[in-house]
Amino acid sequence: MTRGERGQSTVEFALVLPLVLLMLLSLLQVGIMLRDQLLVSSAAREAAREAAVSTDPARIEAAGRRAAPGLALSLDINRGRNRGDPVTVQVSAKPLRIPLVGALVADRILRARATMRVERAA
Repeated sequence: MTRGERGQSTVEFALVLPLVLLMLLSLLQVGIMLRDQLLVSSAAREAAREAAVSTDPARIEAAGRRAAPGLALSLDINRGRNRGDPVTVQVSAKPLRIPLVGALVADRILRARATMRVERAA
């Protein structure tokens, strides 16, 4: 190794490291978004299940929130009055964001809808 080549690999590593970290954080952000979408879907399903057997909005909302801990959910419940009528629950939430790459998903809103039949009339 000649005298002028000393430290070359350190400089190359220092130049490439930020790009590698940015790619890893982006991949992690995508994984978190996929997980959050699954949680939102699960929350819609659980809230619809609760709405099929209960008319109490607090219980329905609590069922949805238990299925998606850590997310700020917004629930919209449309429940029929009679047994056999459809009950639809729409859930939306903003995904968790990672610093630096979270700005790429800042305006994304995750949504899910679940529909079931009313088992107990109001």
